[in-house]
Amino acid sequence: MGDLGDLELLLPGEAEVLVRGLRSFPLREMGSEGWNQQHENLEKLNMQAILDATVSQGEPIQELLVTHGKIPTLVEELIAVEMWKQKVFPVLCRVEDFKPQNTFPIYMVIYHEASIINLLETVFFHKEVCESAEDTVLDLVDYCHRKLTLLVARSGCGGPPEEEGSQEDNPMQELQKQAELMEFEIALKALSVLRYITDCVDRQWSVSQAPQLPHLKRMQCLHPVCWFLSPGKLQQFNGSRWHTVVPSEQQKLSKLDGQVWIALYNLLLSPEAQARYCLTSFAKGHLLKLQAFLTDTLLDQLPNLAHLQSFLAHLALAETQPPKKDLVLEQIPEIWERLERENRGKWRAIAKHQVQHVFSPSEQDLQLQAQRWAETYRLDVLEAVAPERPYCVYCSAEASKRCSRCRNEWYCSRECQVKHWEKHGKTCVLAAQGDRAK
Repeated sequence: MGDLGDLELLLPGEAEVLVRGLRSFPLREMGSEGWNQQHENLEKLNMQAILDATVSQGEPIQELLVTHGKIPTLVEELIAVEMWKQKVFPVLCRVEDFKPQNTFPIYMVIYHEASIINLLETVFFHKEVCESAEDTVLDLVDYCHRKLTLLVARSGCGGPPEEEGSQEDNPMQELQKQAELMEFEIALKALSVLRYITDCVDRQWSVSQAPQLPHLKRMQCLHPVCWFLSPGKLQQFNGSRWHTVVPSEQQKLSKLDGQVWIALYNLLLSPEAQARYCLTSFAKGHLLKLQAFLTDTLLDQLPNLAHLQSFLAHLALAETQPPKKDLVLEQIPEIWERLERENRGKWRAIAKHQVQHVFSPSEQDLQLQAQRWAETYRLDVLEAVAPERPYCVYCSAEASKRCSRCRNEWYCSRECQVKHWEKHGKTCVLAAQGDRAK
């Protein structure tokens, strides 16, 4: 692997042009030519932000997003594509005469949510980004609440859905399964974003107290969700895959566990949060369950959790409070409700429009789009910032072989590559055509 500092993704000044051009798209236009161009621009900004953070050479993408006030735009786009996936995509899958030869254009819309939440995870590490979100931070907290609730529901069913699909699946059914798998990874990214927002509790909400109360109140509702995610598991989700954890490593704190504990620490121990927290018997019962997980091994890895342990010890002796019934005027998240109000009753019309004008491209259009994707997804950058060795896309074992045609997928053996070809074949051919077109 070469020096990360030698990699060049965006030319000086190019990143600013891309950031300044970011805008919100109506649901009807998702997948259109202009929308695709913005998706590609976001991917470039995403990779550049990760590259900058990896080599510690400043954070120009984060600074540009704040300077040009584009964090609210990203939040709105994030919620818009979430709504498209929930309201339009299912209708699209039920259109009887829609049998696309290639589902990759639809996949890119589905993947758009993962792209945005990944960019937000990278830049929200900086507190000024949270502040620049302004009122949309409430919408973002609400979004994270929806994703973590989904994550808890799936945890109760044994984790994310299986990747293997049956041979009888048609392309749209296969796409639905891929979207379902992606939801799990998006939820984990949302957890990281939420944790970074909790870092700003005192700084953000002590300044304009009353109007910002709902942000804190809504995050405090996540306590039951967070403690449920906290216990160690025999399998661990890392590098976009589940890996079996050997007994000697089961007490080692993962990045995901660390994010949960830090978020809980911020929400429970910051002075601003404690001043506003209503300790009902329900909340007390949930919080005291955390004590079982605060082992000596965990405290050795996160020493600050000793303060949380002391807090819970005092909490066990504290008197509970009845739920407050005072009249409270509070701000509510508005992006989801506004988008739903604007598009209510139009889901089928939007789906039919996209079938006719967006998701039925010609073979020539597909090849041109494949060329643009190949230019956007720089493999040298993706490999350079990868946190660990690649894993086999079929069986999750450590991989050493890559598909020689498209260079996108990794395998541990020829046998796994052959077994995965039925799923990978169409995407492989399309990607290879894009490379040749270059």
